[in-house]
Amino acid sequence: MRIRTATASDLDAVMAIELASFGASAWTHETMRAELGSEWGRYLVAEEAGAALGYAGLRAVGVEGDVQTIAVDAAARGRGIGRALLAELLAEAERRGVRELFLEVRADNPVARALYESVGFAEIGVRPRYYQPEDVDAVVMKRVRA
Repeated sequence: MRIRTATASDLDAVMAIELASFGASAWTHETMRAELGSEWGRYLVAEEAGAALGYAGLRAVGVEGDVQTIAVDAAARGRGIGRALLAELLAEAERRGVRELFLEVRADNPVARALYESVGFAEIGVRPRYYQPEDVDAVVMKRVRA
């Protein structure tokens, strides 16, 4: 497996994972296209044998940043791909001088919450009914670099 910067040519593969992972609350093609091309972000693709296994995105402006998304194809989960993508996002945030990194995670996703906690994110609040149309709360988490 290798991790590389995502490009516009990855949009279809990324969206296939996005839709399978997030269903009704998935981003649209237009939103994802804009994210992949944003000057404020960096999106990654994890691939093996030319097939996308997962993707992740970071938005960084000044000393603050957001983990925008991480998703791994269901058939590739449990192999450490999400952790590897997150590690690269954390390294990118550091390179960009980010000191405070935020994210929202579904309250009903204990696996993702545990991953974030394992690298120093802590819960700072809840956004009720953030994920629509499912009415699922978002747990807001923050990681501060010393």
